[in-house]
Amino acid sequence: MPKTAAALDFKSASLHVLRAVLHTADTAELTRALEQRMKEAGAFYENEPVVLDAQGLDQAPDWQALAAALRRHRLHPIGVRAPQALLDSARQAGLAPLDISTGRQESRADAPARTAQARKPGPETAPARHAKPAPTEAPGDTDAPVPPAVADSPAETLVIRHPLRSGQRIYARGGDLIVMGMVSQGAEVIADGHIHVYGPLRGKAMAGARGNQHAMILTTQLDPELLAIAGVYRVVETRLPETLHNRPAQIELDGDTLRIRALQAGH
Repeated sequence: MPKTAAALDFKSASLHVLRAVLHTADTAELTRALEQRMKEAGAFYENEPVVLDAQGLDQAPDWQALAAALRRHRLHPIGVRAPQALLDSARQAGLAPLDISTGRQESRADAPARTAQARKPGPETAPARHAKPAPTEAPGDTDAPVPPAVADSPAETLVIRHPLRSGQRIYARGGDLIVMGMVSQGAEVIADGHIHVYGPLRGKAMAGARGNQHAMILTTQLDPELLAIAGVYRVVETRLPETLHNRPAQIELDGDTLRIRALQAGH
């Protein structure tokens, strides 16, 4: 008797997803907000599985239109959290009810289930979002030019010994990233641990990419487009105060707030 059942097994698995919290049922408004979020964050959120969290709504958005909008931005809707009254319409749109943990992750080895809530950006505050790069393989410590793609290494520390041009994207998987030179406007640096930039930081920097809330960003010259730690990000649309602009700085996470601190010589 053929053992056909051996061709497939079910095993338990952790579910690590981006949680998109919906604050309105107005699908057009949600689509515009998504467009703006993705424009701000660049490629940080590409290829993420997404759970739509409608727990705070009393009526359903157009699930199919919202799911289609997410897919256009290379996000993958896999289910919903919603009151019982909204679940039938979600099921009809092909979205299954899902119960996910919303707790923060402390270990860098754990992928976070983070909240994508709309908070009003302030000087040191950013909406909580999560970024998970889609890397390709590259050496861990190299002097060779990096192509405008992702350099990825499982090593503890990835060292880049040259400036990064616009369009280049570096991801230090499982460890820290050190850049010995400028991160140009339009470039992206991402690490599961800390990010050190010994030169002007003018592009986007995301530390603690897989949920390490203790990760930091340090640079000798701060002038970024975007800063993020463990999914909490701030888009820098206007020039930073003189006490921070083009100064040595340290960025760390304090709850849901990014704290930016100027570093003085000798400290």
